[in-house]
Amino acid sequence: MTAGASNVVALDPLARGAATAASTAPVLIEGRGVRKTYRTREGDTETLKPLDFSIRAGEFVSVVGPSGCGKSTLMKMVAGLLPISGGELALAGKPVRGPQTDVGIVFQSALLLPWRRVIDNILLQAEIRNLPMAAARERAAALIEMAGLKGFEQKYPWQLSGGMQQRVAILRALLHDPSVLLMDEPFGALDAMTRERMNLELQRIWMTSMKTVLLITHSIPEAIFLSDRVFVMSERPGRIVEVYDIDLPRPRPLDVMGTEAFAHYARLLRAHFYAQGHLDAH
Repeated sequence: MTAGASNVVALDPLARGAATAASTAPVLIEGRGVRKTYRTREGDTETLKPLDFSIRAGEFVSVVGPSGCGKSTLMKMVAGLLPISGGELALAGKPVRGPQTDVGIVFQSALLLPWRRVIDNILLQAEIRNLPMAAARERAAALIEMAGLKGFEQKYPWQLSGGMQQRVAILRALLHDPSVLLMDEPFGALDAMTRERMNLELQRIWMTSMKTVLLITHSIPEAIFLSDRVFVMSERPGRIVEVYDIDLPRPRPLDVMGTEAFAHYARLLRAHFYAQGHLDAH
């Protein structure tokens, strides 16, 4: 199959409707020939081969691939935290040059400040960006309610479970109302049951906020469960070898993972890696 081709199974009408809506939204993130090369003492090291991709507004896109293939590098380039080495990368039609203000980022560790309460960890975003504090507090309160954390505003991080800490990190990333939410293995450190609960929670938050999400993950089930599309990357130097449309009805309950449609997608994605023994899928 050629990179960028789509693969679908029999669809529910609701899923087809959602897919149609996503396909008609404007392109928000676009890369053309985007590549990344690091200069070392031994010479240039190619991390990412030229990539061509587009992500539409409101889409949930996951990227899966072997460790070290450049998934996180791609995310950091979209955020403007790493410069591209060639090609063109645009966010909302403007070239990405330097850190972007219209993105929120969530990492594997919640990175909460232990001496600050939940509300103050969320409001850190407003302090850094010099946002009007009254409006920020009002938005933080709405986000806290949306995420089911009402009543925990005055708790410290050490008083929260790992999943709750990650919810706080997601709310902090959403406080300034960015168009794009970038997530780098946000649930990788959680146990399996908490991770499943967080997948449900992230789906709910995404469907409520309708942000554009780019998720980096090693988990094939997580990518299928959450995504509208999945980008599959090769070994380093990474390239996008396939794009899969995930046409499953939303909202998706956990028991969708037991359906034949879900298993079909899992087989398709795993076929890219398991013959060589790469990818740690959860």
